[in-house]
Amino acid sequence: MIPEVPETETAVRHRVAVLVRDGVLPMELGLVHQLFGAARDGAGERLYEVRTCAVTGPGTIRTDADFPVGAPHGPEALTWADTVIVVASHEEDESLGPAGLPAPLAAALAPLPRGADGTRIASICTGAFVLAAAGLLDGRRATTHWMSADLFARTFPAVRVDADVLYVDEGEVLTSAGEAAGIDLCLHLIRSDHGAAVAAEAARRTVVPPHREGGQAQYIQRPLAEPRLTSTGAARAWALTRLADPLTLSDLAAVESMSVRTFSRRFREETGLTPMQWLTQRRVDRARELLESTDHTVDRIATESGFGTGASLRQHFALGLGVSPGAYRSTFRG
Repeated sequence: MIPEVPETETAVRHRVAVLVRDGVLPMELGLVHQLFGAARDGAGERLYEVRTCAVTGPGTIRTDADFPVGAPHGPEALTWADTVIVVASHEEDESLGPAGLPAPLAAALAPLPRGADGTRIASICTGAFVLAAAGLLDGRRATTHWMSADLFARTFPAVRVDADVLYVDEGEVLTSAGEAAGIDLCLHLIRSDHGAAVAAEAARRTVVPPHREGGQAQYIQRPLAEPRLTSTGAARAWALTRLADPLTLSDLAAVESMSVRTFSRRFREETGLTPMQWLTQRRVDRARELLESTDHTVDRIATESGFGTGASLRQHFALGLGVSPGAYRSTFRG
């Protein structure tokens, strides 16, 4: 049993409960602890407390490997938490259906507060089957591992399944694709809670990419007999050093010595976005960093991030984040 942390030490921390079941994937459980554990404030203090729990109470849980894991907490941790993360169980998930959840699991999830001020709940990989069987995804957009997406869509027709993305944020309910996409989901949650700088530092601590957009394709099926297929990675790297410049689609295609049409097609295959969508998102990222780390005016930040004018920056913030640059700065700088 892991000893309880005194309440005085955790009062300001966001509380995360990870729900594990027999057949859990150890990587998914580990990445949640690693990433939230790496999120620190300016003084180096942890911003999250993470507890592992099982609906059957404290005990040992089988994994899909040749070793078990311990769950130090029971279902009471779910109501304690601000965020609940359901990780996958290959033993159970794909057998779940619209008839609902097994009674112990349903009873554990039932008390969670719902709505905008309730518990935030997220899934990794096929953990989405649990959320769907609990009715939490009806009428919502969601994703899961691409290999399970067709079954998921057939089993839960009330869910709008998007099998081509890394994660989906529907406010208080979030879903992510296969195991590694759980990294992207956790970083997205940290970024939403504490800003881009904290999420980037957590990524650096764990040596993972700091930001992959949720809309990036989770799986690209491509024939092996295309040895001359050229990546668009060089163009992306080139653009990241020139975000303030008025880049065009032709400029990006020229870096890879491709026609605009070929470049656009390959870019979308590799990222799930059009070149201009990707460029806009990177410019928003740059603007967020500057709002968090500098006292520059909005107009200056707009120039340095490539939006040109403060009005353009405000428009893209409203569309992409739902807040103004000033409100974003107030939230993440105080």
